[in-house]
Parts: sequence; structure tokens; C-alpha cells
Amino acid sequence: MRDWPVLDLGTQPNLKAEDWTLTIGGAVKRPFQWSWADLQRETQTDSTSDIHCVTAWSRYDNKWRGVLMSRVIEAAQAKPEAKFVILKSFDSYTTNLPLADLQHPDVLLATHWDGVPLTREHGGPVRLVVPHLYFWKSAKWLRQIWFTDRDTPGFWESRGYHAYGDPWKQQRYKSDR
Repeated sequence: MRDWPVLDLGTQPNLKAEDWTLTIGGAVKRPFQWSWADLQRETQTDSTSDIHCVTAWSRYDNKWRGVLMSRVIEAAQAKPEAKFVILKSFDSYTTNLPLADLQHPDVLLATHWDGVPLTREHGGPVRLVVPHLYFWKSAKWLRQIWFTDRDTPGFWESRGYHAYGDPWKQQRYKSDR
């Protein structure tokens, strides 16, 4: 498979890179907003990881480029009570993650896939990539990361999907352990 299937909520925001912004807030000491230019000034990292989709397909050895989430967390200075994040996208999609999962060394704000800028259908200009979880946790068209003390179900989680989504444990639905 050269590409991968396009899955979305039925809307693909037509967002130009120069119009993109990311707001970081909630339980942080230093809330901030990054523009595309701000993101480009950050250290860019190359990473290779697999994609595992809840619909039972995988794509191996994806080459990503972007900014490590550890840099975002460092810049925001999460407060001690921050244990979770809510990710919001420009298409109104949301998903939830434990903060500890964003701190993995290969989690990044991706701007490129296989050497080219992310296309609109795959979440460009910026999407989150969380390689160790099902891909629905890697929010496309990312616009906000909200740090919080409680886990709040996102779009799919409130519709019966597993709150965590570990592909190695096949955590697809709430009933899956």
C-alpha cells in the first residue's frame, strides 16, 4: 500500500499552512499559541513508525517529519494536576489521551509524510502522530491541546470506542480489555 485509506468525519478543512494555529492551554503554567511560522522555527525531527487502524489495517515504516510533543509539553510546563489531554481539530473532532502517552519519544506534531508535506486528506498541514496507539488517537488538522486533570471521552470514545486504544491488546471498543 503506497498510501493509506482516508477516514474522517465527512469534512476536510481547507486549511492553508499560513492560516494554521495551535492553541495550548488548560492546566499549564505557560499557555501559548503557535502559528505555522512558530512551528517551523522549532527543531524538526524525522521519525519512522507504523500506523495501526481500528478498521484492521496497518501500514508499516511511515517516515514522518515534525516537532516532538515533548517540546510542546516542555514549552507549556504542565501543572502537576495535568494527567490527561483533550485534542481538538479544525473539523470539530476530539480525542483524549493520558499525558504520559504524549511524552513518548516518538510522538510528534507531523507536518510531512514520506518526504512531502501532509496532504489535506491525511490531516495537513499538521496532525498528531501517536505510533503506539490506534490511529484514531492521532488527531488530524490539530488546533488545540488542552491539559486537564480528568479523562474526558472524545468523538469516538463517546461512541463506544475504547478510551485508550492499544493495538497490541486490540482495544477497539469499550468492552475490549
